Amino acid sequence: MRVLMVGLGDIARKAYLPVLSSRGDVELHVATRDPAVRAQVARDHRLTHHHASLDAALAASRFDAAFVHAATPAHPELVAALLERGVPTFVDKPLADTLAAAQALVETAVRRGTPLAVGFNRRFAPDYAALRGRGASLITLEKHRHRQPDRARRVVFDDFIHVVDTLLFLAPAPVQRQLIVTQVAGGLLHAITLTLAGEGFSAVGTMHRDSGLDEERLDVIGAGERHSVLDLAERVDSAGTQVRRRRGDWTAVARQRGFDAMCDDFLAAARERRPTDAAAILRTHALCEEIVRDAEAKG
Repeated sequence: MRVLMVGLGDIARKAYLPVLSSRGDVELHVATRDPAVRAQVARDHRLTHHHASLDAALAASRFDAAFVHAATPAHPELVAALLERGVPTFVDKPLADTLAAAQALVETAVRRGTPLAVGFNRRFAPDYAALRGRGASLITLEKHRHRQPDRARRVVFDDFIHVVDTLLFLAPAPVQRQLIVTQVAGGLLHAITLTLAGEGFSAVGTMHRDSGLDEERLDVIGAGERHSVLDLAERVDSAGTQVRRRRGDWTAVARQRGFDAMCDDFLAAARERRPTDAAAILRTHALCEEIVRDAEAKG
């Protein structure tokens, strides 16, 4: 497959380039406007195909799939250009930082019959995915940051969106009720609590942006069991006794955090021209928009 990666920021270099550049079935092209980054990445990953822009890449070749890792404000223009050319497109979260822009891109993907996926890696992280369908009656997910209050839209769409999407992914039944609580001070978002509930379950997601540590903890509780995942690296299973399991010393971070499996799934979708899961993408972005509105209403 001829695959294009647009944008070579930190997450692209740490998570996606090592996965894609090692695949024997992928001819990887990269595009970025930064010549120094472009040259360094080409050297590090022994890439012979690198371009100064998306337009230059599209003029030079046809692609079977594309990954977009540019800054969030650039997503709508880049993704729309790829979808209109029928290129299956994977976008690092969020698809866009407004619901209206996300809706427009999803509509383009559906209209063009072009696969579109968003980088919610926790759906593919093995310790998270294994807890789906476990009959949980209570799900809690905490994801905190050390001294990082920020504008509501940036916090929610660039970070808390992982919490939103994971709760929706793990929910064992349709969501019937929701409660949003935000804490805003000096125009900056400091904390969020999201509660979702449906038949037989509650799911609570929290984030504090002025916490003592960057950390993440998932708990799935029910049927006499409690399963916890700490920082996507340690699993604790309790059913009368407690068993702890850490990621093996030789387990790659990309595999533990779901990037390997997520890339596999998207490339398979691109080959098969699998339809876009428009409902799932829009549910997550719609709920994020509601959280932003709640926070912005508080100044």
